[in-house]
This record gives sequence, C-alpha cells and structure tokens, in this order.
Amino acid sequence: MTLDNEWDGGILSELSSDWAKRVIFLPECGSTNDEARRLALKGAPHLSVVLTERQTAGRGRRGQAWICPPGQGLAFTLILRPSEAPALWSRLALAAGLAMAEGLDAFGLSAGVKWPNDVWVAGKKICGILVEADAGFVVVGVGMNINVTEFPEGLAHPATSLALELGRTVSREEVLVSCLKKLEGRIGQIGLGFGDLLESWSTRCVLTGNDVRLNAGGVLKTGRVEGISSQGELILRTATGLERVLQANEIRLLT
Repeated sequence: MTLDNEWDGGILSELSSDWAKRVIFLPECGSTNDEARRLALKGAPHLSVVLTERQTAGRGRRGQAWICPPGQGLAFTLILRPSEAPALWSRLALAAGLAMAEGLDAFGLSAGVKWPNDVWVAGKKICGILVEADAGFVVVGVGMNINVTEFPEGLAHPATSLALELGRTVSREEVLVSCLKKLEGRIGQIGLGFGDLLESWSTRCVLTGNDVRLNAGGVLKTGRVEGISSQGELILRTATGLERVLQANEIRLLT
C-alpha cells in the first residue's frame, strides 16, 4: 500500500490486517474500476481496494462522467470474488448502496438510498456506485462527495457533500474506513441474508411512496413506487397495475 501524505494509513489500520494490506493507492488514474479490473485479471484477491486521489476518466452508470475535484472526494473500487452464484451478483448494487448510507451514520447524516445504487442526503445525491461483473469477479466503484463545496451546473440531479451538510470538513480516510466496514458485512448478505439486507434497505428507500418516471429498456414508464420485491426489483404501480422493474435508467422523482 503506497499512500500520499494525507492517506497516511493510520485510520486504515482499523481494518483487518489482511484487508488493510490490500488497499492500493494511486495518486492518479483513468478509472478505478478499470484499474481494479486489470488487477483482478492478474489475480488480485477478494476485498482488494483501488483508491485514487484523481480520476481522469471516472464514470458512472450508462457511461456518464463522474467528476470530483482532487482532494475533495472519495474515489475507490472494491474487487470482489463472491462465493454466491453469478445470478445473485446484481444484488451487490443494493448491498453497496446500503453500506455507503450506513457508513455515513457515524458522521451524523441521515442518508437514504435511491434504487438501485445511489445514496442521497436531504434530497440530493452524495454518492454514486458502479457495479461491473466479469468472469469470476465483480468490481464495485464508489464516488462520494466529501469536502466538495461547489458543483458544476447542468447536473442530472442536485448534489451535496458531507462538508455542505455538516458545515465542516471531514477526514476522507475516516469516511472510507467507516464505509468499508459496513460493506464487508453487507456484501455477505446477497445470498442467504438477502431478506435482512432488503429490510434494512427498504427503511432508507427515498423512492417508496413517490411518483417517478423511468426508462426501462427503452420504454418510458410512470407510476408510484410501492417498494422493492423479495428479489430486489423495483415495484411500480402504473395505470395498468403493478410492475416489477429489474433494471432502469434515468429514474426521476415527479413533483
């Protein structure tokens, strides 16, 4: 693990010794997901973490750019080699979103989750997650606004940060450790413990009870979110009845 002056590893030592040794710090890279995939293909072990100060080609879902000024956010990717069947790996998006929200509890924030894997605070996006599967492994990329105080115009959704919500700067290393500790537990629940994961996830869902518009496979749908199913699908009540949505893009709240 190579760290710059800020990432001195003092707080990272709170992680288990095996895991702490798997944190790989890159001062700059194109995308932590791309770097993690490259390392995974070379045999990087389960729970390896690729952490960077600056991403030059960070991206979110649907290829959208993820931009965060150096020194003001978190950009990292976790390499997972799940023991569960690949058919269950899509649940990692829910697990990661919930873990990030729970990790923020330690800082006095009440964070919610927006299906399938965004984290919101006070109606604004604070964290985005990109899950990408390959043969034998999954990479879970996280971008979180920590000490960002200004955001560019034209964002798809209003954004916020810990600093804006708390009125003070926060140690990014402390946030990273808090979130990784929650992640370790939640990623182990995509199989037999999925019911417990869903119960906790549902209590934080910011969409339940709200009218939304979404794009599901090129089909625009409008309806009220009733919750999520036992398989993690979004349950949408439309004019024609209840529908279960497995994947969707551009989910927008209707006011």
